[in-house]
Amino acid sequence: MAAPNIVNVATITGKIALANVTTSFANLVVNTAASGKVFKVNALYVTNVDGSSNVDISIGVVRSSYSFALANTVTVPADSTLDMVSKSIYLEEGDFIEVKASANNDALAICSYEELS
Repeated sequence: MAAPNIVNVATITGKIALANVTTSFANLVVNTAASGKVFKVNALYVTNVDGSSNVDISIGVVRSSYSFALANTVTVPADSTLDMVSKSIYLEEGDFIEVKASANNDALAICSYEELS
């Protein structure tokens, strides 16, 4: 795992990751080991599509098999959207973002990011 130097970036590719969030942690954005890239996460939104019940969301940034909580059982009210990343964060090689909800099919996640290489 390395943190590639981004001073002389040759390529910036805009990406979006989408997920129907379930009750098991699932990968949303993955920067594979030895990718030669840094991922700049610009936005991460979670929408509760259930019209009557709240849903709890947990989001982790995983490095070396350890999940660092970005959000831990944060309640998203019914028919609402929460911005889960107020400032950009970077994912180094081997890092990934995982998401999970307290109920299946009640939450959707949208993550906008850039691949820098």
